[in-house]
Amino acid sequence: MKKINNQEEFLEVSKQEGTQVFLFTTKWCGDCIYIKPFLPSIESEFDQFNFYEVDRDECMDLAREMDIMGIPSFVCYRDGKEISRFVSSLRKTKEEIVDFLNEIK
Repeated sequence: MKKINNQEEFLEVSKQEGTQVFLFTTKWCGDCIYIKPFLPSIESEFDQFNFYEVDRDECMDLAREMDIMGIPSFVCYRDGKEISRFVSSLRKTKEEIVDFLNEIK
């Protein structure tokens, strides 16, 4: 998973062709730590998507602008437009994340 370091990078990547999946997370979030072990297998299963990690605390202005306060949260863009989001402060299971990604295939 590639890392997005600032709002400018996010804007540049979100405009690219194809499907971009952005995971908003932080280093201290227990629910974010919980999903880390199974993220590589999800990335492999959905290799048609490009996955990016955005540290919400490092990109707080972007998170506020996008109304993402709950983490971990996923936001998907296709060809420069937001197409779906899985945004909440609730713990997400591998199955819930896979179901979410299957909906945008």
